[in-house]
Amino acid sequence: MLSVQNVHYAYNRKTNLFNGLQFKIDGGKICGLLGKNGAGKSTLLRLIAGAYFSKQGNISFHGQDITLRKVESLQEIYFLQEDYELPKYSIKRYLNIYAPFYPKFDQNIFDNVMERFEVPQDKKIKDLSFGQKKKFHVAFALATQVKLLIMDEPTNGMDIPSKSVFRSVVSESLGEDQSIIISTHQIRDLGQLLDTIILIKNGKIILNEDLYSLSEKFDCRFSPGNQVPEHALYSELVAGGNMILTKTDQSSPGEIDIEVLFNAIVTNPSILTQN
Repeated sequence: MLSVQNVHYAYNRKTNLFNGLQFKIDGGKICGLLGKNGAGKSTLLRLIAGAYFSKQGNISFHGQDITLRKVESLQEIYFLQEDYELPKYSIKRYLNIYAPFYPKFDQNIFDNVMERFEVPQDKKIKDLSFGQKKKFHVAFALATQVKLLIMDEPTNGMDIPSKSVFRSVVSESLGEDQSIIISTHQIRDLGQLLDTIILIKNGKIILNEDLYSLSEKFDCRFSPGNQVPEHALYSELVAGGNMILTKTDQSSPGEIDIEVLFNAIVTNPSILTQN
């Protein structure tokens, strides 16, 4: 379990980003971290990975304080950043150097993911395209089999078929004791993967809930024509009508469109507390 308790963080003395931030993520879950640009998503990921240090509070994973950066903690965390520099090694040399840092690294998983992404392994990393480099990095991350895998915009640079492969390999690789955090703006691409949504706004967590629980409260659907139903909590104009968010009728779970739900809550957080 990942536990973030009373975390305070500031970029400088005048700008506080997090003031008492706290939430938990259980094992065996794929969590989507969502928020507008500048909400603090990437900073939060770096804090969780132990790359940044908070002014106050505690971040622990399976009872280990991440901020202490102990070897036994770091070898169970992998952070796939949105922007990164890879060395000009061959793929084989990269694996020989970096895989030993992760005791559970599985060459078979790496080979399988690379094959499904159709990325050749006989090239130097510098000769791979941008999209191929991202796929290589995803393959390495999944092969580490760490208990906490953190991904920041992992599908940027991937074409449509590759995004489908990404969803498959990530869902297949998740173990019962593993947790995956994915920060993304590509909600349409990755929504099918997610178990839990954490929504951050202005440095605060305004939603942390699993999708099934949300489907028991809300329903997203298409409403044809120009007229928005009076019972709609939120609406946005689309071709031929509106996408609307409503309360469920309690007889059956609703359909959740994460993008619509995100826009609704960011626009009007009080939706979450309306009876």
